[in-house]
Amino acid sequence: MTIETFPPEAPLNCKRCPRLASFLEEQRALKPDWFNAPVPSFGDTDSRLLVIGLAPGLSGANRTGRPFTGDGAGDFLYPALESAGFSRGSYDKRPDDGLTLVDAMITNAVRCVPPQNKPTGAEINTCRPYLLSRIESFPNLKVMLALGKIAHDSTIRGLGLRLKDHKFGHATEYEVRPGLTLLSSYHCSRYNVNTRRLTWEMFEGVFKRAREICDA
Repeated sequence: MTIETFPPEAPLNCKRCPRLASFLEEQRALKPDWFNAPVPSFGDTDSRLLVIGLAPGLSGANRTGRPFTGDGAGDFLYPALESAGFSRGSYDKRPDDGLTLVDAMITNAVRCVPPQNKPTGAEINTCRPYLLSRIESFPNLKVMLALGKIAHDSTIRGLGLRLKDHKFGHATEYEVRPGLTLLSSYHCSRYNVNTRRLTWEMFEGVFKRAREICDA
């Protein structure tokens, strides 16, 4: 299959990764009122910013059906978006909280929740065509902001670039195409925040940089 045959969003009954599909079936039996499906992107394709996360959290996006909604990572991400003017309304950990994104979209490198929040290399590769189709769906994209090394590396690989020339690090910045910049940040996981590997000042700074590039 070619990349062009993939839509920007994985179908809700996607079976391309057997381990992830099996895990979702287990979760549907345990939590039938949860979303328990590939989580769609949140935002508008007219945006200039695309935030790329790792994968849905088990009790976060996999439960609510909206990226980074309902877990500790979202508690850090959505205020950072607001601080840089990329959202409107108040985040309240619910998909019906009324919050909207402004000039931004959030997606994930892997669309289904993985056990222990750890997708395999094969699963990352299998899901990458959806990420690439999502990237190509933007007519005005100026900045991609990868949250964590997996999102960064998958984006670089998908664009056909060499990892050794585009190494991951917090606040790294690469022009991956003319007029398109990839910024990266340590992931806003509860662990990274609690250990202060990622501070609010560090995270807010990356979003301020994204705003500068978008508005340039």
